[in-house]
Amino acid sequence: MTKTVKAVGFELEQKQSDMIEKKLKRVDYADELIVDLITQVKHDKQYAFDITANFRWGAQAHVAAEDFDFGAALNKVMDVLDNKIKKEKDKIQGK
Repeated sequence: MTKTVKAVGFELEQKQSDMIEKKLKRVDYADELIVDLITQVKHDKQYAFDITANFRWGAQAHVAAEDFDFGAALNKVMDVLDNKIKKEKDKIQGK
């Protein structure tokens, strides 16, 4: 799985980069399922996370979350991403 993190409109601090890397480890169980994971972070009054996961079988999952707090927005988007990955994994295993 290739992980890409992009900040749009601002520079990510080292602390924020480390936090994102730590949270992305939460989906390492899906390493065999995902080709690449693209994370975009925007900051305009509040932090907006957009994550796109491209699966090996051609499917794509897109999740987004916003919050005024960087950590809270990251936690929200990771919860949604985790659920999406599990649903996609279950759907494929069912076939």
